[in-house]
Amino acid sequence: MKLPDLEHAFVRPEKITRYLLSEEHPVGRHKAKFFSRFGFSLPLWRYLETALLNHAIQHDVAQVETTPFGTSYMIDGPLLAPDGRAPQVRTVWFMETGQTTPYFVTAYPVKRAR
Repeated sequence: MKLPDLEHAFVRPEKITRYLLSEEHPVGRHKAKFFSRFGFSLPLWRYLETALLNHAIQHDVAQVETTPFGTSYMIDGPLLAPDGRAPQVRTVWFMETGQTTPYFVTAYPVKRAR
């Protein structure tokens, strides 16, 4: 299954600039180190935005969790990086109850199944 309403999915710029690629964010700084190893950078943050949207397009939803506030969708698979590599990551998307637009929540590395 693909992310519902995929054509409307979006990534808030601050999720990338103030979190995933921020070396100062208490949690994000660890993710910034990870993503920077593959060529993602704050000055070119739109590359990560495009990669995250393409990740949702290219891979199926691996897990769904429903809460009173909405539904989380986890997508696992390789993320095409600027340096040509494709680390395995999980992206998390959320659709609020009563809404039809999924938005990006987070991304983090996952280990490949052996």
